[in-house]
Amino acid sequence: VQLQASGGGLVQAGGSLRLSCAASGRTLSTYAMGWFRQAPGKEREFVTAINWSGGATSSAHSVKGRFTISRDNAENTVYLQMNSLKPEDTAVYYCAARIRSSTVLGRSWFWYDYWGQGTQVTVSS
Repeated sequence: VQLQASGGGLVQAGGSLRLSCAASGRTLSTYAMGWFRQAPGKEREFVTAINWSGGATSSAHSVKGRFTISRDNAENTVYLQMNSLKPEDTAVYYCAARIRSSTVLGRSWFWYDYWGQGTQVTVSS
């Protein structure tokens, strides 16, 4: 499966962005999906994840109440709505897919099987 992340850009603090992750090659409808981010000089960190149906999500404490993950299986796309953005949200954002079945949502990068190329989000103060 190939994942294509888009929607990044430059936004002022307090603003919003919506990232998209579109898949090709396979349907995403049975996969758990996640978003990670990596700031310069830092390790890749978990942001949020969603199960195959959209009925369960998991988010990092730093983004709870501000970021929302959702999916449209008919469109083979996962979204990340980011509100109340802060300068510390600046990073390259990656989407990821897990094709192996699981009853939990992983927060570690190695739990996922496929990765998109990343999209830059820059939040100015």
